[in-house]
Formats: sequence, C-alpha cells, structure tokens
Amino acid sequence: MGMIYQRGNIYWIKYYRNGKPYRESTRSTKESDAKRLLKKREGEISEGKLPGVYYDKVRFDELATDYLNDYRINGKSTLNKAERIVKLHLEPFFGGYRVTNITTALVREYIAQRMEAGAANATINRELAALKRAFNLASQCTPPKVPQVPHIPMLKENNTRKGFLEHDQFLALRNALPEHLQGLVTFGYKTGWRLGEITGLTWDRVDMVQGIVRLEAGETKNNQARTVYLDDELKAVLRNQFVKRHLGCPYVFHREGKKVGRFDKAWNTACATATLHGAIFHDLRRTAVRNMTRAGVPERVAMMISGHKTRSVFDRYNIVSAEDLKQAAAKLQAYLPTGTVTGTTTKKEASPIRLTS
Repeated sequence: MGMIYQRGNIYWIKYYRNGKPYRESTRSTKESDAKRLLKKREGEISEGKLPGVYYDKVRFDELATDYLNDYRINGKSTLNKAERIVKLHLEPFFGGYRVTNITTALVREYIAQRMEAGAANATINRELAALKRAFNLASQCTPPKVPQVPHIPMLKENNTRKGFLEHDQFLALRNALPEHLQGLVTFGYKTGWRLGEITGLTWDRVDMVQGIVRLEAGETKNNQARTVYLDDELKAVLRNQFVKRHLGCPYVFHREGKKVGRFDKAWNTACATATLHGAIFHDLRRTAVRNMTRAGVPERVAMMISGHKTRSVFDRYNIVSAEDLKQAAAKLQAYLPTGTVTGTTTKKEASPIRLTS
C-alpha cells in the first residue's frame, strides 16, 4: 500500500515493489498530482513493469556509451564514424537528458537545429538512425533501460548523388593521377569496391595463380565475405603492384611502402585536369555497378562483386544516363512496325484491299 506525504511544500509518494520501498518526489505542491502519480506507479507495478522512477535515473549519456560499446564488441569497421556522430552531434544536444524526456518533439527540435546548420537530409538520417539504435539497445537490456522507444521521424533523402564516369572520362582521370594511385582507381572502377576496402587489401587476400581476390566477413562493411575473379586488366594491375611491393608492407596498393591514406589534393588536381569538377571517388563505385548491369551481369552477381547488401542502395547506383535513354528510344524504334504517326493514330503502310460483291 502506497502513501503520500510532504517535505516542505512538495508532495512525495512512497510505494513498494517486491518488498522494496520506493520514494519519489512529485515536484508539485498539489495533493491531486501526488494521488495521480501514486496511482500510476502502483498500476505499473501491478502490470509487472518497472516503476517510472527507475527510468528517470537513466540519461542519454548511458545510452550513447552502450551504443558505442556495441560497435566495439561486434568489431564494426564504422566505429570511427559512429563515434563522430555521437561526440559531434548527438551528445552536444541530448547529453544530460533523462531518457524519459527524449520525446518525438525533442527529436524534431534536433532535426530543425541540424537543418539550420546546413546538414544534408542523408547526414541527419544517419544521426537519427544512431539515436534509434541506441534506444533499441536500451530496450533490449534486462531489465530495460527505457520504458519505450520514442518515434523518431526520418527525412526524405532528396540529395542522393548521381555522379558516374564514362570510360573516356575515367581514362582521363586515371592518367592525371600519380602513378601509385592509378592501379588503385582502376581496381575501384572495375569492382565497385569501397575506398577503405581497396586501400586495406593485403597480399594474403590475393591468389595470383587462380586470379582471385578474397575479403573475409569481418573485413567488409556489410560483414559478408566476398570473392572477385580478376579480368586481364586487373591481373596486369596486380602483377605491376607485386613487382613494386616493399619488403614488410602487406598492402597491395601503397605509397613508398606505407598504406595509402587520404589523397584529396591529388584527386582534386586530377579532376581539374580531366575537367571532372565535383567528381568523388565513390563515383567509381556507382560507375562499376552501372557498367556491370549494362554488360549483362546478373544483378545478384554484380551485388556480390561490389558488396551491396540491399537492393535499395544497389538500385540507386544503377543510374540511367542520357545515352541509356537514347539507346532505349532506338531499340523501341527498331522493335515497332514501320509507319507514320499523325496525332495519336499510327498509320501503317498497307496493301490495297480488294472489295468483292
């Protein structure tokens, strides 16, 4: 049986769960508020739920720590990105908040603030996904750390990049890059691998006899193993890299025996030389997907080569260009019967019709 009492002008309530007493301030000077809160807490306990006062002790900072620990425990390769999202954006806004006070309305305030700061919808969505994941992990704890996961609205992503390179553009770009990057971009152009997967490729993953390159499950973003058979050009690229390897350097693509790091300046200079302003390395990934589908490679096989796990992202990369549309019109013209079109009616060439009585 619970009870209501006062400390100064503030009403407090006392109730029991499994024989353990709980005392909670109502933060109100009204007895009616105390009665209402006591009834609520006793209802929660009768339903087998933890009393709300337990959740009031949990703050966002604890959820953020658990979220990053989940990345570390599972060895996720995107830990650095997750840490940036938490430290630079989520913690400055939600840090110190009780989880019970993080509502949909508060999340919308966060979205508005990030939009005012000029963040793209896709960027904000990645941050919201991290917030949602943190709450889901908290709800899966025993006992749970949150009473419920708040609705977290996602934004429409209308800023998807659609860059890709035609073959002559790629050749111009590759020729303008330093020699140690030319094989690397060729590998990206042919396979659609992510930059980190290429720069992290080591010789123990290469079988020159079979012409195969393998990545183990823990070495890819989607945690799925991948095997790629090399065509003649890629075999030549890797043979050239093998000749240029440095003793003690395990990486296939390197710069003077060290792993290739960021090369923004060299890339931007090459793009300017090749008149490809605004191109980014990820455009090679999109291009590889489009080239494979154009060449008739089954989509499932192309996804295995490039490392796409979901169709939605793969379809975004399978970009249609003006040349694709032009070829479609030509194929349609070749397929349909020859005729002249007037208004909406097609008049075909016809043989004279003989009428008989």
